[in-house]
Amino acid sequence: MTYESDVSTFTCVEDAPSSDDPRWDDLATLLGPGGLADMFSSPAQPPAEWEPVFTLPGLQFVHEGDAPTAAAAPAGTELVTLSAVDVPDMLGLVATTRPGPFFARTHEMGTYLGLRRGGELVAMAGERLRPPGWTEISAVCTAPAARGQGLAAYLINDLVGRIAARGERSFLHAVEGNRSALELYRRLGFETRASVVFRGFRVPTGA
Repeated sequence: MTYESDVSTFTCVEDAPSSDDPRWDDLATLLGPGGLADMFSSPAQPPAEWEPVFTLPGLQFVHEGDAPTAAAAPAGTELVTLSAVDVPDMLGLVATTRPGPFFARTHEMGTYLGLRRGGELVAMAGERLRPPGWTEISAVCTAPAARGQGLAAYLINDLVGRIAARGERSFLHAVEGNRSALELYRRLGFETRASVVFRGFRVPTGA
């Protein structure tokens, strides 16, 4: 099971089969030669010919306490709801900041918010995974020249409020070594729920 490649690289193989299970062939067919399988904490081990791409320890956070009060956008910025017309700007910001997997149609998974300054997209964050009762906040990123101005905090708080208004709770993920992100999330009321492992594998080009 997987998403369309321009939406997400997350994949799932039922019941964590052994590396010789035929379901790996099914997944390879879905992803195509050279496709990326983001296994996200899955203990499943792909066949030996699948190339390991990354293994990163991370943390999962959940928001505790009351939702923040809605506030005006930071001075000099305009809050916008991002859509297909904003994809080039979104991809450009992601390429500069590398917040994690984000593709041309990832924004279709939920509400993505951006802050523009003088027309330039300088920060964004949005909703990704939606298990019942929960919404994941993802793609939190700020252009290097706009960091330290509270833009990411503003967007996260706005999303937490929107999610709470639906009767859901917010959660998010971060690489364990990203200290600035971890400090920000804890300051905004997120608490560590679990350790996770980000794992990615590449389907053989001859598959």
